[in-house]
Amino acid sequence: AVNICYIIGAGECAPMDFDPGETALLIAADGGYRAVCDAGMRPDLIVGDFDSLGGVPTDAPVIRCPVEKDDTDTMIAIKEGLARGYQRFQIYGGLGGRLDHTIANLHALAYLADHGARGRLVGVREYVDILPAGTSTVYYEGRGVISIFAWGGNATGVTLTGLHYPLHDAILTPNFPLGVSNDFTGLPAHVSVRTGKLIVIINRS
Repeated sequence: AVNICYIIGAGECAPMDFDPGETALLIAADGGYRAVCDAGMRPDLIVGDFDSLGGVPTDAPVIRCPVEKDDTDTMIAIKEGLARGYQRFQIYGGLGGRLDHTIANLHALAYLADHGARGRLVGVREYVDILPAGTSTVYYEGRGVISIFAWGGNATGVTLTGLHYPLHDAILTPNFPLGVSNDFTGLPAHVSVRTGKLIVIINRS
């Protein structure tokens, strides 16, 4: 089994329908502590400046940070997970709500990709991946909408199969949304990129 670091943020939180198990790491990032408690779980670690929580919990180890800092609470949690050897991250409460926090969390996914790890933002209506260079990924959604964009620069060698609008060895640029609103067809959807990064958004509604 793959060891996963679950990070629960303070944003709009999708149902936490996972069992963290003994090998996972469950981190509550500041106000995400409420969502963890509401799900009947106990975090392994709580991080943040606790500006949104209004107090410091006492039922788990805490890393308290100053309010004025460079890292977001989510980034602090990510760095803790990486330091403990985790390479797969599922981030809840990181989409919806404030747009600036959503964009910051997209940057956090890119940070994970640059550090040899893979992350996913799990939202109520969609989930988001960032695929690094040399990646080939298969999505088995069967139906729904998938959007694919270049992230942080041009993405080359982009190939999409099993979708309504296929691509072969294409170049996506960050200033033209060619990959928006593609459709699953019932087949496994293969997404690959040779250089650059792709942001992949799966709409589950």
